[in-house]
Amino acid sequence: MLRLLYTLTMYLMTPVILYRLAARGLRYRRYLSRWKERFGFFPAPGFENSSWVHAVSVGEVNAAVPLIEALMLRYPEAPMVVTTVTPTGSERVQKLFGDRVFHVYLPYDLPASVKRFLNRVRPRFAVVMETEIWPNLFITCRERAIPIVVTNARLSERSLKGYGPVRPLARRAIRCANFVAAQSPVDAERLRTLGAAVSRLAVIGNLKFDMPVPASLVESGAALRESWGTRRPVWIAASTHEGEELPVLKAHSAVLKRYPDALLLIAPRHPERFRPVVGVCRSLGFSTRVRSEDGSADDRCQCFVVDTMGELLQFYAASDIAFVGGSLEPIGGHNLLEPAALGKPVIVGPHTFNTEEVAASLIEAKAVLRVTDEIELGAALIRLFTHADEGQAMGQAAQTVLERERGAVARTVQIVEQVLGERGVGSGE
Repeated sequence: MLRLLYTLTMYLMTPVILYRLAARGLRYRRYLSRWKERFGFFPAPGFENSSWVHAVSVGEVNAAVPLIEALMLRYPEAPMVVTTVTPTGSERVQKLFGDRVFHVYLPYDLPASVKRFLNRVRPRFAVVMETEIWPNLFITCRERAIPIVVTNARLSERSLKGYGPVRPLARRAIRCANFVAAQSPVDAERLRTLGAAVSRLAVIGNLKFDMPVPASLVESGAALRESWGTRRPVWIAASTHEGEELPVLKAHSAVLKRYPDALLLIAPRHPERFRPVVGVCRSLGFSTRVRSEDGSADDRCQCFVVDTMGELLQFYAASDIAFVGGSLEPIGGHNLLEPAALGKPVIVGPHTFNTEEVAASLIEAKAVLRVTDEIELGAALIRLFTHADEGQAMGQAAQTVLERERGAVARTVQIVEQVLGERGVGSGE
């Protein structure tokens, strides 16, 4: 009965969902394209027994890259399907993998849409990144004997409470998973509370610790830095949200008083924030250039707005210090491991509940500084620019933590092999 009510609600909400999709499309045109895929309508690729990985957006796609590569190596005969929800995630998949994978949007959690999707991609197994629990999708996969592995699974206290009256349905859905691989013991306990079966739940670590750092990334970062000036202080405010850009710019004002040639790279999290951020920078009197319009910063540029997707890592590589957004406002914080993997000193705000275990580990190792507001942010930046050895020590501490925590990709592949063996659908031997 609860599933029926949920499905009815999803159908009733469909016009609202489409309206929201169209509204976002007015600001970011790619939301208007390929909308039929969101209902399971796309040309069938004509293959059987695919490997399927779902990663909702850019961050999850980046985390899934080494796992996708490992699964393609382990099951070379199986076509690889990668689904996302957001256009930015889609762009990242296409940029990273091209035609090596079959990519479509994951359909809305409507029974008919889910069935159309599964009929077309015909997965042998599904790997779902983090905690994308869609009841109709999970239940239909169970009915069709399609094994599901939820990996890199995390669940904040806020999200756990958010399930509220639909928790029985969430419990039924997550019990359809053949295995839930949690990032941390805290996540595992919350997932158990949600309903994950203890016998099919384990802590395997965070896939993001396994993120490789290609030499080409370091080289592209160095090339960017050369064009800006290698001696000037450069910092990045990455994945910022509304309410964070102004404090970031106030902190940059403090930095400029001490270091007049300092450069701020600011990369808003969502495309709809690009133009407003450019406007704020210019209205406050900063000499501002924009990635999509100007290509690069020059020696007079004080703020450089990164209004493109999929380039964040090279801008991390080109910076001296990284501030990771979503943390000054109660968003919960974003990926700290990307700049840490590049050996950058990292600063975060007070709100990191989405990455609490990673943040705690890096802060304890003295690889990350936590600040509470723009005043502390400005002071921390000035200190790190003044004492470069402190920043270098933070970067080295971060890389030590990453090296210690690696291995989640291999453990996830082993879990997939185990699940396939248990389900009697072959393990690719």
